[in-house]
Amino acid sequence: MQIPIRTAQIRLLERLCNACAVSGDEGEVRKIVLAEIRPHADSVRVDALGNVLATRQGEGAERLRVMLAAHMDEVGFMITRDEKDGFFRFDTVGGLDARQLVGKTVVVGKEHVPGVIGSKPVHLTTANERDNTISVDSLRIDVGPGGNGKVKPGDRAVFAPNFVQIGRGKGRSLRAKALDNRIGVASLIELLKNAPPNIDLLAAFTVQEEVGLRGAKVAAYAFDPDIAIVLDCTPAHDLPHWDEDQENTRYNTRLDAGPAIYTVDRSTLSDPRLVQHLTDTAESLGIPYQIRQPGGGGTDAGAIHKARAGIPSVSVSVPGRYLHTAASLVRLADWQNSLQLVYAALSRMTKELLRKAR
Repeated sequence: MQIPIRTAQIRLLERLCNACAVSGDEGEVRKIVLAEIRPHADSVRVDALGNVLATRQGEGAERLRVMLAAHMDEVGFMITRDEKDGFFRFDTVGGLDARQLVGKTVVVGKEHVPGVIGSKPVHLTTANERDNTISVDSLRIDVGPGGNGKVKPGDRAVFAPNFVQIGRGKGRSLRAKALDNRIGVASLIELLKNAPPNIDLLAAFTVQEEVGLRGAKVAAYAFDPDIAIVLDCTPAHDLPHWDEDQENTRYNTRLDAGPAIYTVDRSTLSDPRLVQHLTDTAESLGIPYQIRQPGGGGTDAGAIHKARAGIPSVSVSVPGRYLHTAASLVRLADWQNSLQLVYAALSRMTKELLRKAR
C-alpha cells in the first residue's frame, strides 16, 4: 500500500504552512491537527505543554508501540516593546539569521496584523554600517499607526504566508515559510489516518522543538514507546559551488535524492537497527533515499532517545532548501518518497527488530 500525495494533501500542507505557530504559541496548527485526526484516532489529548498526543491501536499480539513525532512550531519573532507610531522592537524565537530579515513581510498576533521588518535604507547608511553585520537590535517591525492597539509585547510574529507550487514534472516543488516542519506534521497526519495494523501508532505533534526539543521530552515520557521515528525537514546544502570548476563536497542532503535517514547529528546517534531497517526497506522496494551527512542541527530524537530508560530512535527528513527563512523549498517527489518509506518500514516492524544485536 502507498499513501498518495494528491490535491487534498497539498491543500492540508498549505493550511498548515499558512498558520502562525511560533514556539510556545502553536495553537493555530494544533487546531488543524485536532480536526484532522480525531475521527481516526482511538484516543487524543493535549498535554500540559500543548503537545497533541494521539494513539491508534493495531491488531493482533506482540505489537510494537511506535512513536512518530513531528514538531508543530516554527521559528519567528516575539514583540518585546511598543515604540509608538506602529513601530515595535522584537526578538527572534529559534534559529534565525538577522541578515535574512530586512524588508521581509510578517504577520503579527492572533489577528495576523500585517507588517514589515524595517531598517535604514542603503541610501542613508554609512560605509561602516554597510561593512558590519546587521543586528536584530537595529531592526523594527512596522505595522503602521493603524496597528496600534492590535499588537502588544508578548505577541508572536511570523513571516507572511506565501505557499505556492512551482515547477512541473520531476522538478515540481513546494515553496512556503514553515515547511520546517509542517511537512512533517502533514506526513504524520496521513500516517495516523492510514496506520498499518501491525503496530500501535503513537503520534506526537510536539511543541517548542525550535527552542530546545522541549515538547518531545514530555511526549516521550508520557508514551514510553518501544521505538521512535521523528519526521522532520532538514537543510539541503546542495547549491552549486561558487567556483564552477569545483564540486560541492560539503552537502549534507540534496533535493531529488529522496528522504534523508539520519545516522548521527548534533544531539543523537541513531539506533543502527532502525537505520538498517529503513535502508533495507527502501532498497527492497526501490524507494530512493539518502544518508544525511554528519554535521550540525538535530531533531526531536535528541530528547526522545534519552527519555525514561532510553528509547531506540531515528529521524527521517524531507530535504529542503532555505530553511529558517521567509521561503523554503522542497520537492514533491521527496515528500512522497519519505511518506512511502516510513509507511513501508512501519508495516514491516515486528518485535524481532529489537531482539537483534544493537
